[in-house]
Amino acid sequence: MSIALGVDIGGTFTDLVLHDPAGGRSANLKVLTTHADPVLGILDGTRRVLAEAGVAPREVGRVVHATTLFTNALIERKGAVTALITTSGFRDLLQIGRERRYELYDLQLRPPEPLVPAALRLEVPERVKADGTVLVPLDLAALEAQADAAVAAGAQSLAILFLHSDLHPAHEEAAVAHLAARHPGLPVTASSAIVREVREYDRGSTATANAYVAPLAERYLARLGTELAALGISAPLLLMLSNGGLTHVAEARRAPVQLLESGPAAGALASAFLAGPAEERLLAFDLGGTTAKLCVVEKGEPEIVFGFEAARQARFIEGSGLPIRISTVDLIEIGAGGGSIARRDTIGLLKVGPDSAGSEPGPASYGRGGTQPTVTDANLLLGYLDPASFAGGSLPLDRDSATRAIGALADALGITAEDAAWGIHDVATEAMASAARTHLAERGRDSAGFTLVCTGGGGPVHGYHLARKLGIRRMIVPPEAGVASALGMLAAPPRVDRVASLSRRLYSCTAAFLNEAFASLEATARGVLADSLLAGGALTVGRLVDARCVGQGAHMPVPLPPAPWPEEDEAVRALIRDAFHTAYVARYSRPPPPVPIELVHARVVLRGAPHGLLPPAALAGAAAHAGRHRRIVVDGKAVEAAVHRRGALPAGFTAAGPALVEESGSTLVVGPASQFSVLPSGNILVELS
Repeated sequence: MSIALGVDIGGTFTDLVLHDPAGGRSANLKVLTTHADPVLGILDGTRRVLAEAGVAPREVGRVVHATTLFTNALIERKGAVTALITTSGFRDLLQIGRERRYELYDLQLRPPEPLVPAALRLEVPERVKADGTVLVPLDLAALEAQADAAVAAGAQSLAILFLHSDLHPAHEEAAVAHLAARHPGLPVTASSAIVREVREYDRGSTATANAYVAPLAERYLARLGTELAALGISAPLLLMLSNGGLTHVAEARRAPVQLLESGPAAGALASAFLAGPAEERLLAFDLGGTTAKLCVVEKGEPEIVFGFEAARQARFIEGSGLPIRISTVDLIEIGAGGGSIARRDTIGLLKVGPDSAGSEPGPASYGRGGTQPTVTDANLLLGYLDPASFAGGSLPLDRDSATRAIGALADALGITAEDAAWGIHDVATEAMASAARTHLAERGRDSAGFTLVCTGGGGPVHGYHLARKLGIRRMIVPPEAGVASALGMLAAPPRVDRVASLSRRLYSCTAAFLNEAFASLEATARGVLADSLLAGGALTVGRLVDARCVGQGAHMPVPLPPAPWPEEDEAVRALIRDAFHTAYVARYSRPPPPVPIELVHARVVLRGAPHGLLPPAALAGAAAHAGRHRRIVVDGKAVEAAVHRRGALPAGFTAAGPALVEESGSTLVVGPASQFSVLPSGNILVELS
């Protein structure tokens, strides 16, 4: 197994992990994210982590990267100026959306603003019916004129969306080919090349999002590859997808929209891998400097869904964001992290987030010019963080600056600084608990049956109080939890998802038609893996259909048995009918009505084998005893906590709270009436009474 380098860019920190399973060498590092040029932070961190591990750049066999760069560009509206060319009569499709208010009685409601301004939504004569009949041929002269007008108006990227192109993409393909010749170098995204699904609004929203971030992705990935090569790293660069799989640079450049949730997906994957196969029901909790992410992991796998909403106006309300139709880990993300800013609102209440101090200037305690009180500042005053060893000692914290920032807020609230610090910690944790309750309730799950897995720099700090709020009795904290997402990426398998519209009733489908549809998707997926040199080893092929009862508006994914399938038409129909019945009962707790079944989409999921990693194991030997104590605040009350260095704790070590367990990237807070033990895997298990 070759040496692997994992790089995870977050809103505040960039995490790096170097892992050498054969030689037993490993190192990890947190550096501040350089927002003006994220590549600079990566290069600085790479040099330092290679030097720490004693690894030469040429020894690195692969680089795996996850980033929030593209989703931040979309949320902050810092992508390319994008134009949309669509079928005549449909230029306002993105503005009309679904014609549904996400909050019926909110008079101040703000609908999600399309990524394409009205002046750059253009039309050309063309029309293809759902059955493939060409009513109006594509007018290439009009296409040229509209593209020329868009470029003259400053468009840096184009999206093409024609009616029924999910079934009949010929016009979109012809438009892309024609524009590539007329405007070489101009990124052009065809909706059918990104998502072959019904519903023009969803497909158009996804295509424009891809076009919006495509120029940024092209520049960023090209420069990152060049700079890594200049360091002497010639290893292939692999990118983390939103679904927890890996892909190669060419595919990421073609469809960067697939990377929108790559950072959060890495955290969920890390929790599943590091917690181990014995844990069947996990709530993955990853808290960084900017956001908190929560995800249900059952039987070792985070749930995958085939769409989400980006840049929501109201975080928990469906319909308030831009629909993005890609496969992604099903998680919930809120603006509560170490850099979240605390303030007094207009009616005198304490509020925390979602705005963040980020890394520039960062919390007041960073000593980089920040003056506003943040969650990190509060955790420092509560005694949870050691100022000298924060972020592995690379970023010593300034307690005096934190005290001034929290003190100013405390004065405004009319309370003590310590009470204000506890309030900030508690309000932020309650926001996380509220998100977790929503996420679990929507899936019909009870939090009491789950084990909380805490990762990220802030996960172990807030995990104890979050578990108490949710009624969870067990917590697992992996070794080096602060950089767990970067380590989890290194275990990720290559993955390709492909989808195509069927739009047929089951009784009209033949075995030959269905087998051909799935075989075509599988061949395309295998081609992507072959292009990336990731096709070696065992591959698993999953088949699904999106199906519904005739007359229903919504469809659901239905897992199907693997190939080979029977050759008889009725046998294949029975196979799909039985699978639909099982999925329907699992979702609705009752059998489907006796009406025909409609197959909306065919899906193929091609996965390679996960990469082998050797997770850190606990030390062997005698138990180490805490050599010092520190005053911390728990539930608003001061207590004395024993302070342990995690690296000195052997397997089998057990102690009662209150306690702190410190390591380079994070600190585990163990409250009273609980105990923790070090497992043979190196994980720490916290049991709450």
